[in-house]
Amino acid sequence: MLKLFAAILAIGLGPVAALAAAPDPMTAPPPAGYYAFQKVVYQNDGGAPDDKSYFLRLLRHVGAHLAATDGKVEIKVVSFGPGVKVFQTAKTDPELAKAVDALRAKGVRFMMCRNTMNGMGLKPADLYGVTGDDVVPSGVAEIARLQGLGYVYMHP
Repeated sequence: MLKLFAAILAIGLGPVAALAAAPDPMTAPPPAGYYAFQKVVYQNDGGAPDDKSYFLRLLRHVGAHLAATDGKVEIKVVSFGPGVKVFQTAKTDPELAKAVDALRAKGVRFMMCRNTMNGMGLKPADLYGVTGDDVVPSGVAEIARLQGLGYVYMHP
């Protein structure tokens, strides 16, 4: 009978002991292998009334995504509409340019909508760090194309 009581007591205290030893969810890193490799497309269509603030928030989200996955992610940011204007601003705004460059250095690819660029009378050289290889025929169609290729859609 004493052995049975000891077994019940041990089983009953097991979860309590596990809780006491549990890591702090606010500071503990994710367990090894928690995030599998991800493919993600972020939409950048600006954020009135302050496109710059919106874009900086979007870039912070992308940076946090990279950090959380320890770089096990392929990220593309597709810009159209007012989202393209931010790359005009970055040509003369060191804060924006630095933020874009930091993410490009980590492998983030920024893509521009040709329809928007044509509508605004822009060429790749008019936009910060944009080349012809960064221009896609349609921003919204590019997002759909990437989703078809297995990318997860994000619009923070």
